[in-house]
Amino acid sequence: MKMLGSGLFSPSLLIAFGFGTGLSPYAPGTVATAWAWLSFNVLQPVTPDWLWATILLIGFFLGLWAIRRTTELLQQQDPSSIVWDEILAFWLLLWVLKGSLLQEVLAFFLFRFFDVLKPGPVAWADRRFKGAFGVMFDDLIAAGLSLFCLAVLARLLPEV
Repeated sequence: MKMLGSGLFSPSLLIAFGFGTGLSPYAPGTVATAWAWLSFNVLQPVTPDWLWATILLIGFFLGLWAIRRTTELLQQQDPSSIVWDEILAFWLLLWVLKGSLLQEVLAFFLFRFFDVLKPGPVAWADRRFKGAFGVMFDDLIAAGLSLFCLAVLARLLPEV
């Protein structure tokens, strides 16, 4: 994998860049989240819960390694091309949600809202935690807030 014209290759780049989705010239985080949504729905019918839990746990620690290594290679703190955090957080959100298509659509837009605008706790996490953990943690907070909003919506509007 040639990277940035400098001939860099690393498995960490493949993971951190979300298998190439982070290289999108337009909204790489949104592209990666859409890829996470598609890949989750392809894998979900054949992936039992214990395997999802394993994928998410290993993916978290693998992501910490890949993001740390990639930020070192690129010499940047949190470049927009690093999207593993979006993928993992959205997989977690969808796995916990186990919702309808409408709920998944709402989850997508809520997650992107929280990830891009970083209101409240997401901004706090983004400011407070640095390094690979910080890159991952604010997206996990965005996923949690998305789930909270979906739970409130389901309570107020049972048809959602």
